[in-house]
Amino acid sequence: MTRRPVGETGAVDTTTTTAPTTRRRLRAEILIVLGLSLGEAAVYAVVNILARLTLTTPLGEQSTALNPSRSPRPYLDLVYQLLGIGFALVPVALALFLLSEPGRRATARIGLDGTRPWRDLAAGTGLAALIGVPGLGLYLLGRALGVTVEVQASALAEHWWTVPVLVLAALKNALLEEVVVAGYLIERLEQLGWGPRAVVATSAVVRGAYHLYQGFGPLLGNVVMGVVFGEYYRRRRRTMPLVVAHTLIDVVAFVGYALLPAAALAALGLA
Repeated sequence: MTRRPVGETGAVDTTTTTAPTTRRRLRAEILIVLGLSLGEAAVYAVVNILARLTLTTPLGEQSTALNPSRSPRPYLDLVYQLLGIGFALVPVALALFLLSEPGRRATARIGLDGTRPWRDLAAGTGLAALIGVPGLGLYLLGRALGVTVEVQASALAEHWWTVPVLVLAALKNALLEEVVVAGYLIERLEQLGWGPRAVVATSAVVRGAYHLYQGFGPLLGNVVMGVVFGEYYRRRRRTMPLVVAHTLIDVVAFVGYALLPAAALAALGLA
């Protein structure tokens, strides 16, 4: 495969001469990575929404819980939470390993480094604001239309470690989704010779699919998020701002849900 240098905007000319054998291996690799991570979650989400739609209870009257407690014993619950976060990051390590090249680290290749922290923080904060507020609006609209389940962003009991674990869970989600669906998937699809629109659309659809268990509002919201994040990565070749944005969005959702009084959550249509 040949690839021309990165331009001033960070965009890469993805003209390739990938051999057929290499393309077959890349397709198999993509399926394996997705099958071990978010592709698996997408399949389960599709089955889950079909199961929900065939219940006698309307979709809008159903609920799902994120970050549930795993044990009534607090310290055992903490161990389970940390183990779940740690093992969920294994596909991230796999994707980075597969993207690495001689003389070039994968973290540098996809912009998951600390070379421009303030610019990444500013860009990530802007992306979080751009996506977070409309995302909440789509969730509330979906709830009003009865096509989105009630999402409990945190079902953890109150312990001294609850907020730190929720922050770690938010960071885990950000790393898993942005490294695999933005960085890894877009890089590999471009190596297969896919065009920009197809690459971004595929990344966005995968992102939306594994949120489908929450209903059709989150599906649409995450597809939109996937288009914005995918296009940002395609042009800038940096996942760090995406990780910052995703972490901020999830921290606000998880920690806010855990700390806000029930009356406030009810007023926002979140409980």
